[in-house]
Amino acid sequence: MRLAFGGGANQMAHGHQLALFFSAVMATQGHPELLGIRTNTPGIFPDDIDKAAFSGASAPSGLSADEKVAYERLQFVYQKGIAYGYQMGLRPQTLYGIADSPVGLAAYFLDHDSRSYELISRVFAGQSEGLTRDDILDNITITWLTNTALSGARLYWEYWGKGYFNAKGVSIPVAVSVFPDELYPAPRSLAEQAYPNLIHYNRLEKGGHFAAWEQPQLLSEELRAGFKSLRASKATVPER
Repeated sequence: MRLAFGGGANQMAHGHQLALFFSAVMATQGHPELLGIRTNTPGIFPDDIDKAAFSGASAPSGLSADEKVAYERLQFVYQKGIAYGYQMGLRPQTLYGIADSPVGLAAYFLDHDSRSYELISRVFAGQSEGLTRDDILDNITITWLTNTALSGARLYWEYWGKGYFNAKGVSIPVAVSVFPDELYPAPRSLAEQAYPNLIHYNRLEKGGHFAAWEQPQLLSEELRAGFKSLRASKATVPER
């Protein structure tokens, strides 16, 4: 979920989902060695818009077309797509059942929210884009064999109350990649508002919330492109 690139006094962090939240918190703590961060799930929503989406209110007036789409997708996430985050954030140990049953773990991984289920189920409907059936099984198997379902869930408990998708006041350089099937497509306008030092913004043609898993080539290219200017200025990340 999070990768640090570079060495010594120069670091860059890539974060997705909870790791993005951690990277954003790090970015606001004044660590001089952290040169920049990148993400596909940027925290971009002003507090008032984030709270309105959470409450179920209609889209505020004055939003652009792209901003309205992002708002409606965020509202859907709050209403239908993040109950697992609340469960893990409040009572992670209650989920012992999925650590005691491979079938329970598989069911939870496949259908813990409606949007993820829609994307994952494409594999079982004969569509070959992104993940394969073996990819899905490998993910469940690795979690089962390492018994890490609940330790992973506790991350939500440790982060609880700090906000998921709201802007965090990040001022260091930020790179944003927008995959079309992500939880919400982050508009450039909100990204620029949330990240005044936005050094990279790109909309991809395919990929979603599991981009590192289903589109690793595209993600690796975005990592290089996003950090290119920082790498050139500091010359800290070797080519591989």
